Order: sequence, then structure tokens, then C-alpha cells
Amino acid sequence: MRALVWNGTNDIRCETVDDPRIEDPRDCILKVSSTAICGSDLHLMDGVVPKMKQGDILGHEFMGEVVEVGADVKRLKVGDRVVVPFTISCGECWFCQREMYSLCDTTNRTAENARAAMGHAPAGLFGYSHLTGGYSGGQAEYVRVPHADVGPIKLENDLPDDKVLFLSDIFPTGWMAAENAIGDEKGKTVAVWGAGPVGQFAVRSAWMMGAERVIVIDRVPERLALAASYGKAETIDYSQTDVKEALDEMTGGRGPDAGIDAVGAEAHGHGVLGDIKDKVELHTTGMSDQPFALQEMVMSVRKGGTLSVPGVYADKVTFPIGPFMNKGLTMKSGQTHMQRYLAPLLKRVEAGEIDLSEIITHRGDLKDGPDFYKTFRDKHDGCIKCVMKPEEL
Repeated sequence: MRALVWNGTNDIRCETVDDPRIEDPRDCILKVSSTAICGSDLHLMDGVVPKMKQGDILGHEFMGEVVEVGADVKRLKVGDRVVVPFTISCGECWFCQREMYSLCDTTNRTAENARAAMGHAPAGLFGYSHLTGGYSGGQAEYVRVPHADVGPIKLENDLPDDKVLFLSDIFPTGWMAAENAIGDEKGKTVAVWGAGPVGQFAVRSAWMMGAERVIVIDRVPERLALAASYGKAETIDYSQTDVKEALDEMTGGRGPDAGIDAVGAEAHGHGVLGDIKDKVELHTTGMSDQPFALQEMVMSVRKGGTLSVPGVYADKVTFPIGPFMNKGLTMKSGQTHMQRYLAPLLKRVEAGEIDLSEIITHRGDLKDGPDFYKTFRDKHDGCIKCVMKPEEL
């Protein structure tokens, strides 16, 4: 089969590789109908996330048709159309029983790498390094899906792939980011750093949760325009405006009630802390985490406010702990507990509350993947989201 394969930093290729096979009776094999490139995939391309190996198959946003099931799979059958969450969870361990699925205790096959880097091992993830299990991803014609009765959600509708594909990651990720920022309190002002795909869905999710105002910070014109049109958000272009001053002015000097860091490890320096040069070099890759968005969020969110961090970081950062503590801020973070959100968010999609396809700007085949990675990373050609179908369009 064909797949997008990591061959080193900035070296993604479409190659012919072995077809996947059933390795455990709880597996299924999926024929991929649509797959996408996520912003966090760019951290793999750029070498920020450690423990990648040559030949690793990328991709954790995918869906398709079940073509084979293991002997112990009960919920799915051949021919079912499913969306697969990016987290691989057993459904039975202490964490899964408490719906903390991205912290599953049993699915990370390379847990020793994660424990050395983090202290404990989170769940296995599709297509995302040997810190998180080294599982082959879904930017391929076929993929093996472990714990098939726990992860995939079966589609009983005729909605096209473009309308449901992003249930695999970025819509639930944006939703949990907004949930962590807002909680049960309606009427909040929420500032979102980053108008990429997760940021766009965090904006829409914040409105659905009862936010009173949503403000988006970015520098890319087409992303800001989409946040204003699709997200109905107020916008700040940080390349033109001091973000802290702008947010103070927009909120009467108080600052937003909550902030969402939808950027992560490869943020660009700007604004109140943009002149800080100290980046923390990762001992595993020699790359650097760049916490500029996180730093600025600490300084900008009001006293007693909440910080939500769905953006991916690889290791240590320079963090303004003094302002964080003295302002009485709270931070919530983590990979998304996908299986908690799939069914309720699918219902919102089916009810027409949100059209997930409106962020797609580029469509193609797997062979277009290497170019799409570069276009997405470099924010060229108005690129916001790339979707690929393994068969020619």
C-alpha cells in the first residue's frame, strides 16, 4: 500500500510499504477513505517531537471502511463506516474508567520512553512517535486499529467524509480546550491564541458553551478572516498590534476571563514577551520549544482567570511562574479524551450546529502529501487545512 512516511526532519515521502495485518484479536483493519494533516504533525516534520524513526507512517486524523475484524471484535463488522479517534485506549484501565482516555495505562507500547521524558506514560497515539507507542498512522491506504471496540465511532448517516472527518481529533480537541477554559460558567470573554484548525474549532465551541465574547490572536490574514467569518470572533493581528495592550483596551483593563493556547511548541515571538530569547533546548532532539503564546497568555488573562493548553509541547519551557502564581491563575491541559466526546459531538454535527468542512482549503491524494506538509507549515497558498483521499480525486 501507499503511505506518508517520515524519513528524517523535513523529509516526508509517499512510499510503498507493507499492508497492515491483524496482530491482536481486538484489532480491525480500516480502508482509509479520508485523512488529514494536523498542526501537531508539523512538530514531527520539523523534528520538535523526539523518538521518531525512519519509516514511521504518519497521520492521526482519518476515517474509512472496516475491511477486516479480529476474532474478539464485537461492535464493528466488515463494511462499517467509522471515524477513528487519534488516542488508542483500552477502555478498562483506571484512567479509561474515569474517562481520561488519553492517559490510558495500557496502550503505550513504548512506555519506557515516555516515562523517561515525562515521569509517566500517556496513551498510545496513531502516527505520533515512539514516545506514544510507535503506532503506524492513518495517512495511508490501510491502517490497523487496535482496541476496535473502544475507539472508532460508527456512522449511521450519509454525511460526506468532509463533514465528519475532523471528529478524529481537531473538533473534539477544540471542544475540550473551550471546556477547560470556560467550565460551567457562561458569559465569559475567551481569548484564543492561534487561528489554525484547532483554534477555529475552539472558537466555535466556546460560542456553543455560552461565551459572551471570543477574541482570536494570529498574524496570518486568511486565518484571521476565517476566525471572523466562520467563528464570528473579534481578531487581533499580533504583527500589527501589542496583544496585551489590545486585550486590556478591549476588556476595560481587566483582561479576558480565559485564554486558549492553540499554538504550542512552535509559536512565534511577539508582544509583551516577544523579546525573550531564551528557548529551552530539548535534550532529545536539539530543537527548541518556543512558549511565546503561553507566556503572553499568562500576562494577558485577568487575575483569577483560566489557561487552557491544547497546544503540543515537547519538553521544558521558560514559564513565568511568578505572574502565574501571583495572579491566581489556573491551567488545564492535556491530549483530548476523545472517546468522551465522539458521540455527543457527532450529534451536534448531524443536527447541523456546525459544518466541519468549512475550514478545508486543500484537497488531494496521498501523493500530494509531502507538498501539503510544506504548504501547511509555511502557511502558503491560503492553506488552513489539507485533506487527502488515498484514491485519486
